[in-house]
Amino acid sequence: MLRALPNNLEYNRLGFSVSRKVGKAVVRNRVRRRLREALRLLPLRHGWDIVVIARPATASLSFADLRAALEANATRGRLLETSR
Repeated sequence: MLRALPNNLEYNRLGFSVSRKVGKAVVRNRVRRRLREALRLLPLRHGWDIVVIARPATASLSFADLRAALEANATRGRLLETSR
């Protein structure tokens, strides 16, 4: 799940919510690292506050599936650069 609001800045601010339902600390930290990397690879527009809320199924996704899901959510929210 992805939530976004404009922040009127020239950069994005990212937040991650990974609850204990996702797994123990090691699993939650791995999910956060993978989410951060997947978002880093996306061509996001500047000026947004973005919060990613991880669901329990997120821990079992492959990186390609995780990236595809984030890209689909970002596209639906019109957060991707259109020039690329």
